Amino acid sequence: MIVPMLPTQFLERALKLYPHKLGVVCEDKRFTYQQYGERVNQLSNVLLDMGVKQGDRVAFLGPNCHRLLEAYYGVVQIGAILLPLNIRLLPADFAYILADAEASLLFVDRDLVHLIEPVKGELKSVQQFVLMSDEAPPVEWEGESYEELMASASAEKPPQPEMDENDVCELFYTSGTTGRPKGVMLTHRNLYFNAIDFIIGLGLTDCDVQLHTIPLFHANGWGTPQALTCVGGTHVMIKKFEPEKVFELIANEGVTLAATVPTMVNMLLNSSHLDRYDLSSLNRLVVGGAASPPAFVEAVEEKLGCTYIASYGLTETSPVLTFATLKDYLRSLPQEEQRVLKARAGLPLVGIVLRVVDEEGRDVKPDGKEIGEVVVRSNVVMAGYLGDPEASAECVDDDGWFHTGDMATIDKEGYILIADRKKDIIISGGENIASLEVERVLYSHSAVLEAVVIAVPHDFWGEVPKAIVVLKPGQSATEEEIIEHCRGRLAGYKIPKSVDFVDELPKGGTGKILKTVLREKY
Repeated sequence: MIVPMLPTQFLERALKLYPHKLGVVCEDKRFTYQQYGERVNQLSNVLLDMGVKQGDRVAFLGPNCHRLLEAYYGVVQIGAILLPLNIRLLPADFAYILADAEASLLFVDRDLVHLIEPVKGELKSVQQFVLMSDEAPPVEWEGESYEELMASASAEKPPQPEMDENDVCELFYTSGTTGRPKGVMLTHRNLYFNAIDFIIGLGLTDCDVQLHTIPLFHANGWGTPQALTCVGGTHVMIKKFEPEKVFELIANEGVTLAATVPTMVNMLLNSSHLDRYDLSSLNRLVVGGAASPPAFVEAVEEKLGCTYIASYGLTETSPVLTFATLKDYLRSLPQEEQRVLKARAGLPLVGIVLRVVDEEGRDVKPDGKEIGEVVVRSNVVMAGYLGDPEASAECVDDDGWFHTGDMATIDKEGYILIADRKKDIIISGGENIASLEVERVLYSHSAVLEAVVIAVPHDFWGEVPKAIVVLKPGQSATEEEIIEHCRGRLAGYKIPKSVDFVDELPKGGTGKILKTVLREKY
């Protein structure tokens, strides 16, 4: 028997096995899975009453909230396609994305209406607007109210259309750092396998309480609505990442798991509130979005007392491909060597066939030194870019390998280490320099809070590495001290030739440092 793999089956399982368990915590609201399921059904019935049909794109613009979590099933179970939007974008970005996706409905959080108002008249495909808020809509609001619509909708499960596992389920747009954002089409099958990998890779159970520190519109965030729901875990929402609020929720809700990016980890470790809360329930911190310095692993284990799990993936791969979990027989290694392994991108998850290849497509030596591109074949690889078959074909070769554009090494144990994006490799005098390698050394300096390395022009070498550093509060360092710190830790040609100190670095929606912005400046 062949049964279609649909993410909606995860909520069906939770409703059958865990109906009376606390499923969602969002500020002062608490929903059991049964209550959450009823709200999901209400949303589905609202959409059907508004004329949404199978295959229609329904966009949500809002921070982490129970309403966005409801959309992950309320939109999908009627065969429509969910389009979560990055709240850090500009009005012109929303105009482009909504037009490109041909979104028919737009749900907007009350606090973000100002991002849509300037381009509202340009959104020709959007037939209706819905305001998401606990308060009544403002008098001038031209649209519907989420809670008013929900209050009048049936909580009965809506009719289920015939859905194929290869139908597009969710649509996410890339950051657009190299051009216009592209719509990544993820199928039901993609997301189903991604959830299974989350469950196996993290050992999720109904005992888990996850704090959604990563926005659900971001690659590192959208896998959990399916995986955690499947096992009956509890979702704890946080609208804005603030260290003290994170600590408070961990302590009060018994949070066991959180996903972050390195910038968030840095904020937690350097927060003055760190020692004021009982964080003993937290046992796993998943870190993705950028490479992890080994210094972070040590600091997290010592200060937060939990296991550090580095991860790697892309929007186009649903997203997670690897977790840096230790093989059992490697636990006898000295702590320093273990932490080096934990800081790597890690090992491929179940069903992920991953290779590191040279320009001719041959596997590089598994010596942890030779650099090649990460390529992958798996059920989690996207269906393609919306309306862009040429770009879709460019990233998949004739043998079906998806080319990530990420450069890496692989060691004899199979652990991969991301060296850099292809575009971030610095070529100085014909030598390749991985900016991430230099950044790891910079992060080991006791005064460095954040660091990024980019290429800058040089008359003789073509280009050389430049470090841009944010110092920890109350700390000081000179350019000479930073450069001297790198000597003996890096080959001479890899050492930054100059260092700039800044108050802050430009960041994207989850705190990921935007090197493209810095490259433009320099």
